[in-house]
Amino acid sequence: MSITVSHISKSYGAIPAVKDVSFEIKEGEITGFLGPNGAGKSTCLQILMGLLKADLGTASILGLSVQSDMDTIKKQVGYLAEHNPLYPDMYVKEFLTFIGQIHQIPADRLKKRIAEVIELTGLSKEQAKKINELSKGYQQRVGIAQAILHDPKVLLLDEPTSGLDPNQMEEIRLLIQSLASHKTILFSSHILSEVEAICDRIIIINHGELKANCSLNEAQQHKGGLSAFFKEKTNTN
Repeated sequence: MSITVSHISKSYGAIPAVKDVSFEIKEGEITGFLGPNGAGKSTCLQILMGLLKADLGTASILGLSVQSDMDTIKKQVGYLAEHNPLYPDMYVKEFLTFIGQIHQIPADRLKKRIAEVIELTGLSKEQAKKINELSKGYQQRVGIAQAILHDPKVLLLDEPTSGLDPNQMEEIRLLIQSLASHKTILFSSHILSEVEAICDRIIIINHGELKANCSLNEAQQHKGGLSAFFKEKTNTN
């Protein structure tokens, strides 16, 4: 398994954010992590990235423990946070160079890899601009570019199309699909059409609890389709 989460729980003070969540994701799958805002999706992803420590339970990525092997995991995992932290005063290539240096990519290889990633993410015409001069859609592309720069085997994307217009959303979806042939991808979303467009499997979480873990096809076979399935699992109207 690429990702294994076993009985993870996390509370913020007296408020539970994740309650006894378990799931597995196979190598090469695109999995949509679905749930309303505040369901616990970001908390789970932050635990997988070692940014938060679970109160209970264990998690592993590529067979490595999130609790003890995080330095090794980060070499194999790319992460796009929900709010896409960027350095707005940096130029695109300057920022990617900085990220590459953090990943300790050798200088001779880094220059070539940055060129590859810029081409792959459609940033060629924007590469000489400062990040704060880019549209939200292109800033998301920069976020994805930094996540794949070190060619990770696993991608964790937290609301990758949040705040984008329909055209930008479609472009990012196509970009994610283009990456899927050789990576395991887990991305969180509350947009059902996005998940239907690109996912193999879905995981639904609500109020911190796991409500569904199945193939996309299985959810679509539900009477009323994915929308009705999601509403039933999250008790939304």
